[in-house]
Amino acid sequence: MTSLRTRLTVYYTCFFALTLLILGLGTYFLIREALEQGVENDLRAGTHQMMTLYEAGQNRSLSTIVSEDGKVRYEARGELTQLFNNPMLVVQVFGPEGRLVGRSPNLENQQVDLVPGWRTLDAGESLVLVQDYDGTRLASQITPLVANIVDQNGVIVDQQIVGILQVTRPLIDVDKTLNLLLLILLAVGGVALLITPLGVTLLSRRALVSIDQVTRTAQGIVNAEDLGQRVPEPDSNDELQRLTVTLNEMLARMERLFVGQRRFVADVSHELRTPLAAMQGNLEILTRGGIRTPELLDETLTDMRRETARLIRMVNDLLLLAQSDSGVELRNEPVEVDTLMLEVYRELRPLANGVALRIGAEDQVVINGDRDRLKQALLNLGVNALQHTASHGTVTLSLERRDGYACLSVADTGEGIGSDDLPYIFDRFYRADRSRSRHRGGAGLGLSIVKRIAEAHNGYATVASELDRGSTFAIWLPLSAEAPLALPEPMVSPETEALPEPMTA
Repeated sequence: MTSLRTRLTVYYTCFFALTLLILGLGTYFLIREALEQGVENDLRAGTHQMMTLYEAGQNRSLSTIVSEDGKVRYEARGELTQLFNNPMLVVQVFGPEGRLVGRSPNLENQQVDLVPGWRTLDAGESLVLVQDYDGTRLASQITPLVANIVDQNGVIVDQQIVGILQVTRPLIDVDKTLNLLLLILLAVGGVALLITPLGVTLLSRRALVSIDQVTRTAQGIVNAEDLGQRVPEPDSNDELQRLTVTLNEMLARMERLFVGQRRFVADVSHELRTPLAAMQGNLEILTRGGIRTPELLDETLTDMRRETARLIRMVNDLLLLAQSDSGVELRNEPVEVDTLMLEVYRELRPLANGVALRIGAEDQVVINGDRDRLKQALLNLGVNALQHTASHGTVTLSLERRDGYACLSVADTGEGIGSDDLPYIFDRFYRADRSRSRHRGGAGLGLSIVKRIAEAHNGYATVASELDRGSTFAIWLPLSAEAPLALPEPMVSPETEALPEPMTA
């Protein structure tokens, strides 16, 4: 498997080579086009100069030829070519039949043949062609020379082609320039392609040093199994810095999850051990003869039923929390919250045991949600309040509209919760008074379920409490919930902000 540095070097080199090829070809063809256009301009300028001389002295530039049948025809003379002086161009004048009649002095005794296709030209037309002549490329422009035939009144009655003007330019300088340009492009491109891989390798190595450091640090964290370590963040505000921040946030989240998982497993093991140990002790009693004593048998079976019921409640609560962690969707249907509160009130009355259970504020509220889950959350709050309120105390259920939320609150006049315990009261298996809670059968899951159900309905749970004055737990549910209901990831709820005051009788 090739390394990232090698792949970057190959990719950048190929991209640079393609760029050089495109730029080189573009430069070559643009310059060639410019040079060819310059040649055509030279040919046109030379042709224009000769045509001007011809038209100015047309009468002196024509020879009259009488054929055997008595017809008179005219033929251009070549004397005017002697007046042409341009070292880059040579000029030739041919008769109507293609016979050379004149040439410029710089051509000396040499002759350049007429360009093929000259017989097809009419008056006013011209033709530019490139041909090889003795190993040299020549660009030529041929133009017919036309004489106007006039009558006795000076009126033009006919036009006659009396010769062919050919202006020729050697392309030696153009070819040398193009060859030199091609050589320069190939040389520069070759050197650039040789240097590019080395430069890309050095630059990529320097750019990837920080990534290597991040990789080594991450591997060290994995090998040491220490999620408390963090990757050093670079000072630069770039993609690498953002990657490092993201990795550190991921490590922090993983650390919280692993710590929570270990604590969860430890708490579950601890909670399951107590009822299982009690059931094992009762079985030992029965095995040693307790089954033959009716009173002892009844007491033992009662204890075992109580511990079995406790295990069932704990397993059901754990199943609900597991479903919430997996994001199980809830039913989304209209729920009359005031009617739901009355049902919970009726179900809690048999459990009051001397505690005054009351209904406080009762606004009529309808929200969208899962009725069974909301009922379970309110029952958990009610049972929790009754367990922590002494006889002759008061537990009050209330429903109010507040700031776009339906506030379901359960207030008691019980023992209250210390300020040190309030931040953790909704954590799983957390109990402010472990000995009394376990004695009453609680596993520390009820309030955690309340919080999760509230968050699943896009709301949150709060608590306000003072020692020896009582506590008020509240579930805040939005009155208009358009988002789909699903048990979300744990979120931070405002448990200590804007809390209602504890309600007393």
